[in-house]
Amino acid sequence: MFQNIGWLEISIILLVVLVLFGGRFLPKAGKELGQSGKELKKAAQELKEVVKE
Repeated sequence: MFQNIGWLEISIILLVVLVLFGGRFLPKAGKELGQSGKELKKAAQELKEVVKE
């Protein structure tokens, strides 16, 4: 479904999100997304350690 999405489409989507939510929301959302990724990596590492044992 999203195989043919390019940089132009991504730019348009980001611009629409910026207009809809404003500049105050995006840094907070990015920070939360980064923390979620960090927690996911930590959980994956813990799972690998459990599987090794």
